[in-house]
Amino acid sequence: MKKAGFEKYLMLFVPWGFSVLFKLDPVISYLMAWSGSFIIFYLSMSGWVKPLPTDRPISEQLMRPLFLIQMIFAGYSCCTTIFYFFDVLGYVDFHKSSAFYLVDNERLELTAQCQRYYCLGHAAFTTGVLMFMQYPIKKRYHIETSKVANLLFASALISYPVSIIFSRVPGLGQFAFQFNSLSFIAGTLALAFAIPLHKIWNTLICIILYGSNFYQALISGYKEPIIISILVLGIFLYPTYKKAVLVTFIPLLLALFIFLPTYNKIFRQSAWAGDVDVDQASQLALDAALNKSAGSSLGADESNWDFLSYRLSEIDMFKDFVKSTPNRIDFYGNVLLKQSAIALVPRIFWPDKPITEELVMERVYDAEVINRGSNVSAKPAFIVDAYLYDGTPGVFIWLLIYGAVAQLISLKAEKLFGGYILGTALIFSGLFQILWRGLSFEFLINSVFWAYVSMLVIHRIFLATGILKKV
Repeated sequence: MKKAGFEKYLMLFVPWGFSVLFKLDPVISYLMAWSGSFIIFYLSMSGWVKPLPTDRPISEQLMRPLFLIQMIFAGYSCCTTIFYFFDVLGYVDFHKSSAFYLVDNERLELTAQCQRYYCLGHAAFTTGVLMFMQYPIKKRYHIETSKVANLLFASALISYPVSIIFSRVPGLGQFAFQFNSLSFIAGTLALAFAIPLHKIWNTLICIILYGSNFYQALISGYKEPIIISILVLGIFLYPTYKKAVLVTFIPLLLALFIFLPTYNKIFRQSAWAGDVDVDQASQLALDAALNKSAGSSLGADESNWDFLSYRLSEIDMFKDFVKSTPNRIDFYGNVLLKQSAIALVPRIFWPDKPITEELVMERVYDAEVINRGSNVSAKPAFIVDAYLYDGTPGVFIWLLIYGAVAQLISLKAEKLFGGYILGTALIFSGLFQILWRGLSFEFLINSVFWAYVSMLVIHRIFLATGILKKV
């Protein structure tokens, strides 16, 4: 693959540079940083910075970091803040709420500052991915093409009970999450393979597995699992059914953004309060979402705007961290790495290990994002922790590392498992799903490290059973 020149990588940072130059006008600065992410998407995914891999059609490599992780991680962090920005300016549903609305200039400036960090992080992440994107890989192992569909089906069936076993062993809960995600990806991928092959029983069982996963997403009370369930199935079906997927899944995803706010609100009010069981709460929430007015004193439009402005993105929380650090609280620096090292030790070997959630929440309380005693979890995202590490340099360095690590692990997975389907689509997407969104340093570093160990163990098992063979 042809290498990209330094000047092309530098172009990814031009939008951030312009947003900094205009920082005295927070509206222009924000809009430059926000639109800059779309420029980065275009420059990177069009092949302008570095030629795209040619080992597979683009439609059949969407799970690689340049596409899926960038779309979810950067798209979620950088692009969804536009609703919050308009809210800061006094708009509701893009209509001015009052002709006499006074904009909070400090809040506006902090919003623009956070968006500049998002733009810088996006550019650094994409640079990390592109720098190490080397295709085609040199295959060291292979699997017979005729066995792939059945292997995916078997992986879906086996990984789920394995996740249950891990969940019941004290101190090994993190492996339960890994294999539960692997089961979901394997089942969805197996379904996408079974349908065009007309494997009736495989298709039926995979539909049941997918339906079970989707139901668990519905009763989780969170928006991300529901959206990801639909998105992943669409991506896997796209290579075979391009037109059908575009016609069906894009409107479906847009519909989710309309109905999910009301659904989630009513479900949480009912289920989390303990008034009804999850099945009844889900039915009440579904009725409310579909009927718009049922089950809530809050109008659907108002609920949607609140969701889009404050819950779809995390910029409102980010600005609180930026406001407090370094003005009141020093940058954390290597403290975050020390706490991440502690989190790496499985609790089964260290029963009295400090609770990771409590370590992370300390900086949330210190920044006064939420009150200490509040029964709410508000863990900072990875880019927020990168800022808390050392400000602007921290965002640049850690997001560059983030992109590089994601790409290198994806390449390693393809080398170990004979190519894209098993390597990136199954193993990388299943075990390293935390990279799609990125969490606090402690959670992400711990999860990625042990997922890497799991990947090596699965590779050994596949070799020992003859599923994989050396080239």
